[in-house]
Amino acid sequence: MTRPLIHFSSARNWLNDPNGLIFHDGRYHLYFQYNPHGVDHGFMSWGHASSADLVTWQEHPVALRYTDEHEIFSGSVVFDERDTSGLGIGGTAPLVAVFTLAARSGAHQSQGIASSADGGLSWSMHSGNPVLDRGSADFRDPKVFRYSGPAGDYWVMVAVEAVQRKVVLYRSDDLRHWELLSEYGPRGTAFGVWECPDLFPLALDGDPDDVRWVLIVSMNPGGVAGGSGTMYVVGSFDGVRFVPAAPAPEVEPGAKTPDDALAALDWIDHGRDCYAGVTFSGLGDEDRILIAWMSNWEYAGEMPTDAIEPQRGSMTLARRLSLVTERGRIRLRQEPIGPAVVPVAAIADVEVRPGEPLTFEAPPASRIRLRLRLDDGASAELRLGDAPALAAVLRVRDGELTLDRRVGAEGLPEAFGSLERLELRADGLDAVLWLDEGSIEVFADDGTAVLTDRIPARRSDRVELHAVGGRVRIDEVTVEAEEEDRA
Repeated sequence: MTRPLIHFSSARNWLNDPNGLIFHDGRYHLYFQYNPHGVDHGFMSWGHASSADLVTWQEHPVALRYTDEHEIFSGSVVFDERDTSGLGIGGTAPLVAVFTLAARSGAHQSQGIASSADGGLSWSMHSGNPVLDRGSADFRDPKVFRYSGPAGDYWVMVAVEAVQRKVVLYRSDDLRHWELLSEYGPRGTAFGVWECPDLFPLALDGDPDDVRWVLIVSMNPGGVAGGSGTMYVVGSFDGVRFVPAAPAPEVEPGAKTPDDALAALDWIDHGRDCYAGVTFSGLGDEDRILIAWMSNWEYAGEMPTDAIEPQRGSMTLARRLSLVTERGRIRLRQEPIGPAVVPVAAIADVEVRPGEPLTFEAPPASRIRLRLRLDDGASAELRLGDAPALAAVLRVRDGELTLDRRVGAEGLPEAFGSLERLELRADGLDAVLWLDEGSIEVFADDGTAVLTDRIPARRSDRVELHAVGGRVRIDEVTVEAEEEDRA
């Protein structure tokens, strides 16, 4: 696969889940699951990159390295401004990383901490690790935040008992001693294991007097598009327990594919390649930003790599989250944070008829704004690349967008070829597409309907818009790209 141009990927080796996302001293820090030794999942450590704008990233040396006893699985980082942990040095309040210690011999997972006095570049393991041990084989992925409310002022850890599909919440005054608050689940799905939870408040429709809490849980398998995926639940949190606002549809155990009940859950993304997303600490609640791993466990380990600079894995674009009422339902809205772009092409007030496609160019990394209206019974097809070597085809018909990447999946893992579906609010399309080398992210209906897929590399910049079974009216097609990528 071709290396991405506008999405973060490590210079070499294996990369998966984002960890320890934090904004501190003017920089965004992205830690991530990383194998220092090769392109396969193993020897899990924390890689590290930082950015001033969430677009251009500088990779740093490995932050937390595996040991003979433990691999370092997913977790989070907080700024312990009051030095509640006592891990500060010389009056400097520390950054504290909280992560899963996964035993390399035997099945055992517990939580450990490390501290940094230089802004997250170097870390000291806490001598008292582990700081929390349930005697479990599958207790992992701690996300820690500072709670301040009617119940008090303290740290909260949200983690999972993965196989039991259960979220467990703990509290601490010092990040070193933890006591159980409550448990949540299993609820809403009978598939796979639960991983990488997050819990945070958002104002509904921008009203600061109407704050709801959002619980994110990734699952593998059991995603709405197949393989791994991430759901969210809106509810309330009183400092002790999370309570969902409405009952969730249950999914019958043993089902082979997602059914209507699974589709009725709320999903961060309806594509195949958005997993383990979590949000940054160190930002205000009104600036809630998420990044996810852009792959799927069904085929991540089988994806081809570059022979000269072997590497597997990349991240989605960063996404700013908000909570809105959409068609009588509370939904997450996601606003992508991409590079600054300049116009390449603009088309408006054009009618496309069957057999008379509209052709335009989209550079390797580009943003496409689409507003289309369709005749009754018509469909629109956006074909990426030159036939017969298409990378993917997007189709819009009857209030649904599908993304077909089977057309270009030859030579890729068998599970890669797939057809994804995204429900739209109308029969036409109002969306922003971010294209990169080997991926597409679709943000439709003002970001309330999102689909992310890796796609085969495009062999040309050609894009064709076809009308099938009736006319397609173009209100707007705008192509933008970074200055150096202009045609």
